[in-house]
Amino acid sequence: MSEPLAGIRVLDLGQYIAGPSACQTLADLGADVLKVESLRGEQARSIGMFGDSMLQAYNRDKRSIALDLRQEKAREILHRLLAESDVLVQNFRTGSAERLGIGPDELTRRYPRLVHGSVTGFGADGPSSSRPGLDIAAQAEFGLMHVTGEADGDPQRLGLPVADVTAANALATGILAALYRRSTTGRGAHVQTSLLEATLAMQASNWGEYTLTGEAPKRKGNGQAHAAPAADVVNLIDGQIVLSAYTDDKWSALCRLIGREDMIADPRFVDNPARVAHRAELMSTLSEAFGTMTRDQAVDALVSAGIVCGAIRSLHGLAEDKDVMASGVLVDVRGQSGSAFTSPGLAFTVDGRRRTESTAAPETGQHTSDVLSELGYTETEVDQLLADHIVGTSTADRYARKVSR
Repeated sequence: MSEPLAGIRVLDLGQYIAGPSACQTLADLGADVLKVESLRGEQARSIGMFGDSMLQAYNRDKRSIALDLRQEKAREILHRLLAESDVLVQNFRTGSAERLGIGPDELTRRYPRLVHGSVTGFGADGPSSSRPGLDIAAQAEFGLMHVTGEADGDPQRLGLPVADVTAANALATGILAALYRRSTTGRGAHVQTSLLEATLAMQASNWGEYTLTGEAPKRKGNGQAHAAPAADVVNLIDGQIVLSAYTDDKWSALCRLIGREDMIADPRFVDNPARVAHRAELMSTLSEAFGTMTRDQAVDALVSAGIVCGAIRSLHGLAEDKDVMASGVLVDVRGQSGSAFTSPGLAFTVDGRRRTESTAAPETGQHTSDVLSELGYTETEVDQLLADHIVGTSTADRYARKVSR
């Protein structure tokens, strides 16, 4: 079976996470993704380990070409690439693409079959369109930090770049829809999203609560404000679990499991509103009942009773977890120097399949010579472009060129 996007070429002009992550999805689906970087490389390359982790997470199986797009000859190369490409993705600040001559109107005019994907921080049309939009700003301004953390503590960011990744997933979905439409109409599209839109969209249930009650949800730490026990944390001998048993049938099953059938008819716990009002007493009882168990014992008992629960774990050891291994979500990545590591791949399969092996993120300009050769440039012309600093190359590319001669 061929990969779903085999034969599709994508130009990735993205920086950091939102753009590159969308392109990573396309690469995992089989697209040929060319990472178009400045001669110094994309910005994530300059911020140490934090940036290195981004590069490896969101740039697997891509090729890199380095262009100084401030120069006309480099822009000519970009347009030669565009003429042979299906998708372009960028997460520039509003107006930057237009200054480079690759704004949506220009792209639609010159390349009517091209699908152009863009992601901004605050949207392209509002008064904040020119603001730089990083994940943390979106988490702060659009409601996430307000509901994250303890009730009497400071607002907290989520422990991952959730706004960036959600925007990337939205962009990839839009691009796939546009490619499908193009298959029947022959017409490309401009797919737009923003961290603003993605952050609000992921909070549909909170937004529903707000519109129904007129009150914005508040942070309260663990547990859900209107259900109990729901997403509540219980301490054990060797760690913690989280459990939910807020429907009457699950609450009754939980009471029978811990030998407290008397709590089923207790006025403090007789229904969900009562349990919410007396959460402290409820949690005290659960802590006492489970406090002598290990995580494995508690999870086994709760699962046997049909109650939703989960052991609270770090990433450490998850690669060896039997369910993670059975899912196949982790791919084996070959590093540039022969090293190997794993990385999460696609979160879905197509006909039960997805890539199981991958190559690490490329060096800046690692494939410059190969890509220029594919475009019809001669070795002499490539040498001159390199000498004039129109394009850049990596150590590996320079070595390959030397060996080929």
